[in-house]
Amino acid sequence: MILFPGDGDTSGPDVGWSYGGFAAFRARLAQAEGFTLSDMWGFGGERPWNDVSTPLKPLLDRPDDGGGELSAAECAAMLARLDAITDEWRRQADDPLLRQHAEDAGQLAVVLRRCVEKGVGLLFL
Repeated sequence: MILFPGDGDTSGPDVGWSYGGFAAFRARLAQAEGFTLSDMWGFGGERPWNDVSTPLKPLLDRPDDGGGELSAAECAAMLARLDAITDEWRRQADDPLLRQHAEDAGQLAVVLRRCVEKGVGLLFL
């Protein structure tokens, strides 16, 4: 799974995971937002997404299998919360997996900022 700005610049920033890595990253983001991703509709659970209020919802409430995009406005709306979570994860750096998630979240923030700056969507491949 690779996320990148839809500006056509192949030398620009991107962030990537294996499918399992992306699933683990999003599960950790959901945990940081106070819910369990596997409890949600579309992830094996029955809890509806309208029960959840988070600016990260566009990133979390989507299929794992790639494709699609998020708008520049959605990217902008997610940035502050993603930065706050990243800072918290970095303060808990004794957990190697959490350190990796913090690094990935930081790189995702770079990509989101580029999308906002250029007014383009975030593409999923």
